[in-house]
Amino acid sequence: MSDDNNDTGSKSDGAGQPAGTGTSETVHYAEAGASYWRLVLGPALAAAGAVAEVVMGDRPHWLMWIITGVGLLWLNGIWVLARRRFLRVRVTDTQLVQGTERVPVADIASVLTREPRPGTRVLGGGPTVPRRYDGVELKLADGTHVLAWSQDTETFTAALRGAVRNSRRD
Repeated sequence: MSDDNNDTGSKSDGAGQPAGTGTSETVHYAEAGASYWRLVLGPALAAAGAVAEVVMGDRPHWLMWIITGVGLLWLNGIWVLARRRFLRVRVTDTQLVQGTERVPVADIASVLTREPRPGTRVLGGGPTVPRRYDGVELKLADGTHVLAWSQDTETFTAALRGAVRNSRRD
């Protein structure tokens, strides 16, 4: 994945608003899972195929290229939306979002630096940490250990520690 999926700056946006409130909160770390630019790949390849037919002197099969472009757009759209839903990582002042699972930052007792223990429950609903992501073990307030994940574990860990520290001040 490209760097456009990592947004590690502190900013406030509409997606960072907690449900039911009109106030925005600071996003300390965010990974989108996939970016929308990939949607143009299918139609661009179809257009390149049509242009190649014209350059070779053949009469282009316009209907075939239009169907191909729309079909690839649709398939890439499903892929992008699935990745944006299930591989989303976000750390705000009040919650940690891992895929479809949300954990209140106040429920995180500590962020552990050791190698994650085998058999630790993975956040986000999957059986294992997603490919190309690294795990970070968390100890929750109730004493259980869970495995959070991110592509940039150092920045993710620093942002999560900052959010946990800020939640204890409140």
